[in-house]
Amino acid sequence: MKKLYFLFCLLLISFTSIQAQNIGVEKDAFAHTYSIVARDTVTGEMAVAVQSHWFSVGSLVPWGKSGVGVVATQSFVNPAYGPQGLELMANGLSAEQALTQMVEEDEGRDYRQVAFLDAHGSVSAFTGNNCVEAAEDLTGKNFSVQANMMLNDKVVPAMAEAFMRYSDYPLAERVMEVLKAAQKAGGDIRGKQSAALIVVGPEKTNKSWEDKKIDLRVDDHKNPIRELGRLLKVARAYEHMNKGDLAVEAGNMDKALKEYGAAEKMFPENLEMKFWKAVALANSGRIEEAKPIFDHVFEEDANWKEMLRRLPKSGILTISEEELLRIIE
Repeated sequence: MKKLYFLFCLLLISFTSIQAQNIGVEKDAFAHTYSIVARDTVTGEMAVAVQSHWFSVGSLVPWGKSGVGVVATQSFVNPAYGPQGLELMANGLSAEQALTQMVEEDEGRDYRQVAFLDAHGSVSAFTGNNCVEAAEDLTGKNFSVQANMMLNDKVVPAMAEAFMRYSDYPLAERVMEVLKAAQKAGGDIRGKQSAALIVVGPEKTNKSWEDKKIDLRVDDHKNPIRELGRLLKVARAYEHMNKGDLAVEAGNMDKALKEYGAAEKMFPENLEMKFWKAVALANSGRIEEAKPIFDHVFEEDANWKEMLRRLPKSGILTISEEELLRIIE
């Protein structure tokens, strides 16, 4: 009986030991994918863009903090690489030092694929020996591209080539071209499902709402890269809208008109963009130009007429009561 008990204890210890060796991978989510971390040398902005045949890849893979750096953590994802890696870089470690430290402490390192980039442009990447082929990372000046479980070994080189080719693009649009190139070269062997893009600024900020300049996710879609590109275009249009709003607050109607007009050109069927352009025209004394735009908006959705009635009280619409009636009636 004692011998049987002893053997049982040995088996239990052995089983526990095997489990301990697998800590860090058993509980981690899959995110076999391709991604890029990159920095714009002109603006100092940093970005992560990613696509995967996995639900909501944007909730796991991309991490970033203005003035600090960006991280892509994938394969069998250990999300700790994101916040902890950013904290190490915020405390003065380079991308290479921070990534090396975290990899050394990770028992599941052979299943990881990770890339770090810091605010100085230092970049470092790691691909574990047990990442599913085709798996590779390729680093260059101010960028790293990495992928695992790809259809072929042409994906990563195609990503690097695209990043270099579109050097005159704004960073967000540039990394989008990298995702397109990856897909064109073969992409994820399993197909497509989700994608994400974040862009952070060059300077540290204590205002969390200012930390990410762009933060877009497509959690589940037949063509996530195309949808992500559409959202980026929408985001750019609303950047103009936001600038228009600020101009209205400052009483600069010429600038407001310019910004609202730029947004409307990007999405000519968007009623809100038309509406605020018309408001800027009216505030500039160009009632006759504004009226047909208002008429079109009101015809499409009468609620905008009620919106217009409410604006004078807030000071956003500065026309007279008589001019308001001319527009509404």
